Amino acid sequence: MMKALDPELLMRRLMWPEGRVRMVLDTDTYNEIDDQFALVYALSSSPRLEVEAVYAAPFHNDRSEGPGHGMELSREEIERIFGLLNLETSGRVFSGSTSWLRDTEGGVASAACDDLIARARASAEDDPLYVVGIGAPTNIASALVAAPDIREKVVVVWLGGHPLYWPTAQEFNLRQDLEASRVLFDSGVPLVLLPCMHVAELARASSAELERYLDGRSEIGTYLSKIFREYEHYPQTEAGRSKQIWDLAPLAWLLDASWVDTVLEASPILTERMTWSRDASRHLIRVARHLDRDPLFADLFAKLG
Repeated sequence: MMKALDPELLMRRLMWPEGRVRMVLDTDTYNEIDDQFALVYALSSSPRLEVEAVYAAPFHNDRSEGPGHGMELSREEIERIFGLLNLETSGRVFSGSTSWLRDTEGGVASAACDDLIARARASAEDDPLYVVGIGAPTNIASALVAAPDIREKVVVVWLGGHPLYWPTAQEFNLRQDLEASRVLFDSGVPLVLLPCMHVAELARASSAELERYLDGRSEIGTYLSKIFREYEHYPQTEAGRSKQIWDLAPLAWLLDASWVDTVLEASPILTERMTWSRDASRHLIRVARHLDRDPLFADLFAKLG
């Protein structure tokens, strides 16, 4: 574990940010269909959210042949969304890691890692860079182990794991890269954790709702409604069925603190069995406990409709 940050600095960083938020988004965009919603929402939330860069994160599931292939597919999807929004990708979209973190001394080299380090180091003391992670945290952890000094210039807002009272921490983002996930909890970096069960899972929508408020209202809205409706793991034919759009949760906290209930907790210890172990003497992190779904989606539909 790295040397702890100054406690006063850590507490300032863990407060909800007032005013403009400078951020980068680290996303395994093609892993599912929720990252696309989060990416569009972030890019549509200016001037509150100023998205300086987007990093393609690795993933491996039935949509990819391995973490490197997943990262490439994610980058292609990021570029597709930028195109639908008529945004330029040059200097804003970066390829991330092609493998999981193995060397906690040096990290996994990538353009995303290099860009994150450079942007963090260029940040003013009173204007930290918010690093929003909605995938395996390989790129983020690689930057932290390669350049530990950036802890003083960033706040990591990460969707991963389950609540600290849950019997397991095992969740897709966390288990994809266990070593990288450990870095977030052990490095002392200011961390806002959005667990999946009982928090991010509450950001649910249905095809009927998206067709009503997004489909046909804009090119990007129609695209999001389409990929949601056609997602292979969404049985839309079942009456009353909804699906989680998990990755909206970190943005909900950044946009309005009243939408996400949070508390300060000692950073947990992530075990080899992917369970939580507790030590009250460890540094504090901010942990979300509940998400108010309705104002979040009202804001999303207003921005994209």
